Amino acid sequence: MTEPIVSAREIHKRFQLGNVEVHALRGIDLDVMPGEMVAVMGPSGCGKTTMLNCLSGLDEFDSGEVRVEGTSLADMSDRQRTGYRAHRMGFVFQTFNLLPVINAVENVELPLLVGGMRTSEARRRATEALEQVGLADRLTHRPGELSGGQRQRVTIARALANDPALVWADEPTGNLDSTSAGEGLTLMRRLNRENGQTFVIVTHDPAVGALCDRIVRMQDGQILSTSDTDARAMADRVLIVAGDSAADVEDATAPDGET
Repeated sequence: MTEPIVSAREIHKRFQLGNVEVHALRGIDLDVMPGEMVAVMGPSGCGKTTMLNCLSGLDEFDSGEVRVEGTSLADMSDRQRTGYRAHRMGFVFQTFNLLPVINAVENVELPLLVGGMRTSEARRRATEALEQVGLADRLTHRPGELSGGQRQRVTIARALANDPALVWADEPTGNLDSTSAGEGLTLMRRLNRENGQTFVIVTHDPAVGALCDRIVRMQDGQILSTSDTDARAMADRVLIVAGDSAADVEDATAPDGET
């Protein structure tokens, strides 16, 4: 049987807000299997982002265990966790976090260079990643010269340039109109199916959840339920209509719900 790529047991997280102690995570148990696309949903303040940060090693937690690809985060030093994230994980955030003074390919290659990759290899990977998300003709455009949807695709390319096993996304459609959001979602779904990469997506948007394999619902720092969706059939449809570019995705696959 395939082992989970992420396995969390009894995760608790507390932090102080002034004189008030907030129990942000209350005994989280979660397994994510390789190749899954999982949506984490729930009301604002329920602990979705905190859970993502703890499971990815961005934040510490107070008790419990997280294992990623079979290794406990607690057994890694800070340097090892940083290196692991740089080489095996990708991140897509609601705020694009693109540097405005450099162009698309430079934004994508920058984390690779910081991680010690050779300049020529970093440029090759960045270029291929941008081509994969349909931006081959926007390599030298700066963020201010791109639409919101195009900037999101640059962030997706940046997340995928290191060929990660696991991609974490935090409200990736939150700042986009419904058309751009739909294009970004179907692009991530297509890349998930074609590359076999695992996606964990924090979202409040039901349309995002509908395109994932499984929905994890949270409230008050706890997981209330998990449920499978019919996204496998939808994903096959997305692959059929997507063509060679994310821009070719038909409007029929774009979510029409509110973001």
